[in-house]
Amino acid sequence: MERKPDRVSAMKQLLDQVKTSLPLDQPGIFSCGPTNNCVGCPKKLLDLVDAEMNYWDAAIAQGVIPSFGDISRFGKLCRNVSRGLQRNDIQGHH
Repeated sequence: MERKPDRVSAMKQLLDQVKTSLPLDQPGIFSCGPTNNCVGCPKKLLDLVDAEMNYWDAAIAQGVIPSFGDISRFGKLCRNVSRGLQRNDIQGHH
């Protein structure tokens, strides 16, 4: 039986997955303005994910162990942001 990862490893795996799947390093893909028909603001959504990622990177480096709820909430946030980006026809990395 394969051992499940500990909570720190699970959060690190989630952070790595988000870094490779969401376009966090492509700020130029957004064109905000009166003619843009965004469903929610993609830039704000990605800023929220980026802030959470920065928090958890720093917290883990300082020895904070995320709870299962923390991991679940962050995963849910990322899934919701991903859906928001899809509604705006913005694709992440594949």
